[in-house]
Amino acid sequence: MQFLLIMHMNPRIWDALTEEERKEVMDGHGAFIEAVTESGEMVGTTGLSDPATSSVVRVRAGVPAVTDGPYLESKEYLAGYYLVDCASRERAHELAAMIPDARVDGLGIEVRPVVFSGTPES
Repeated sequence: MQFLLIMHMNPRIWDALTEEERKEVMDGHGAFIEAVTESGEMVGTTGLSDPATSSVVRVRAGVPAVTDGPYLESKEYLAGYYLVDCASRERAHELAAMIPDARVDGLGIEVRPVVFSGTPES
C-alpha cells in the first residue's frame, strides 16, 4: 500500500533552531532516503521551494489569471514529501518517525494513504 509522508514547514520553528540542529535535520534526510531505498519501500521524494516562489492559477469566465502564491496565508506550508510503498499503516508510521523533521518540536510528518496514482503511458 502506498502512503504519502508529508513534511510541513513552519519558518518560525525552523529559524529558532541552531545551525547545527538544522544541519542535523538536513543530513538525516540522506540517511532516511538510503534506508528506505535499501528496504525497497521508496517510490519517490520531492522537496519544494519556499512559497514565496509559487504562483496560483485561477480560471474565471474562461480566462486564466496567474497571481503570486501561496494560495492561503498560513504559518506552515508544504515543504516536501516521500512516497513510500509499504506493508501497512503501522509501517508507514514507523517510516515517518525516521524522518528527522519528526524529532523537531512543533513539526511532524503527516501520513496519508494514497487512494489513486496515475502515470502517463509510454
